Amino acid sequence: MTENNHYDAIVIGTGQGGKPMAGALAAAGHRTAIIEREHVGGTCVNVGCTPTKTMVASARTAHLARRASDYGVETGPVSVDMTAVRQRKRDIVESFRSGSERSLEETEGLDLVRGEARFVGEKAMEVTLDGGGMTSLSADRIFINTGTRPSVPPVEGLDAVPFLDSTSVMELDEVPQHLLVLGGGYVALEFAQMFRRFGSEVTVVQRGRQLLNREDDDVAGAVADLLREDGIEVLLGADATRAAEPETGSVELTVSTPEGERAISGSHLLVATGRAPNTERLDPGAAGIETDGGGFIQVDGKLQTGVEGVWALGDVKGGPAFTHISYDDFNIIQTNLLNGGDATTEERPVSYTVYIDPQLGRIGLGEEEAREEGLDFQVAKMPMKHVARALESDESRGFMKALVETGSGRILGASVLGIEGGETMSLLHLAMLSGTPAATLRDAPFAHPTLAESMNNLFSGIA
Repeated sequence: MTENNHYDAIVIGTGQGGKPMAGALAAAGHRTAIIEREHVGGTCVNVGCTPTKTMVASARTAHLARRASDYGVETGPVSVDMTAVRQRKRDIVESFRSGSERSLEETEGLDLVRGEARFVGEKAMEVTLDGGGMTSLSADRIFINTGTRPSVPPVEGLDAVPFLDSTSVMELDEVPQHLLVLGGGYVALEFAQMFRRFGSEVTVVQRGRQLLNREDDDVAGAVADLLREDGIEVLLGADATRAAEPETGSVELTVSTPEGERAISGSHLLVATGRAPNTERLDPGAAGIETDGGGFIQVDGKLQTGVEGVWALGDVKGGPAFTHISYDDFNIIQTNLLNGGDATTEERPVSYTVYIDPQLGRIGLGEEEAREEGLDFQVAKMPMKHVARALESDESRGFMKALVETGSGRILGASVLGIEGGETMSLLHLAMLSGTPAATLRDAPFAHPTLAESMNNLFSGIA
């Protein structure tokens, strides 16, 4: 650190927005400090995208091994070694993390400070150092990228039950006999299907009337059907009212359902009902930084807080909680602050992929959103069983649909529930970014047999 501990810029958090932000500032000649209280890389690298998708790949391998005879391949009994799955996950995380750490430490003009930051003034903070002691830092510009953590719902008795969250569930060394999953969002469903494929009995308890409450009804319904087809019990409209540990090695949830109260027993309980921002101990209020009722930092379209010279990026500001959005937040700030641009988050098309199998790739508006905006549109929809590549791979579950604005042919949004749905969705994302109309995809001579050529048939009925 510098002698007077004053910097041109301080970045709090080394996630997918903070790390490149610090590097760009340092490269532009700004004396910069980046503060990390735990692991370099943030949620994505350490407890989010990287480890979960590594384990999803292991679960899919087990699934395909069990299906080998469908392809004319004979195998023996399939078993899962959770310690090996866990070690593979740990090795990949460590590789990603150590690479990120080295790049920060080798960046000229950038100091990596290990500890936990707390605001003590508008542009000043104290950092409790990992090695002991405390230091005071200040800067002309501050960038907050402290992310989120799993939240715990107010369920009676839950605090007395040894439940798992999205981090601790990945550290299991054995396959749960019966995993209860509280929640019906993206994280909950990825783990539900994963552990079903590892060999667990799985029950999903969702308070809402559908899974994936951001999705159109037909998409959410199809996802529920797929999970049930895979042997997962899915309870909708089931409000957990009480948790208990009737005996060692078991957990029980009491749930209120449309059919009445029900007790569900399992060997393990995963709580995946949302995430909370890491702002309490940061104390943004001491710097005059406003947060909402949930603790998320309030920003404008350029990611500036109400305090001049302070920005927030990534999950801590609320809104879409995706790694690529955090990185795009960095791009917006860099464009405006370092490159003299005028970028905003307004009208940014938000894409994401839910890594169930088949994947759900999503971009832009859903049907309900498009109607609320008063748009005139057509719906192009096609089952995956009409896609040659999906049939040849014997992966024909799901469907794809896209919303096309009447007259202009502009693609407004799409849902692709199917094999490599995220990749197919990305093709539609590119079309939306470039303004390519649906008719162009309808008539394009895509290579055969690819998933991309499904665009020809998907948009065949669009005028």
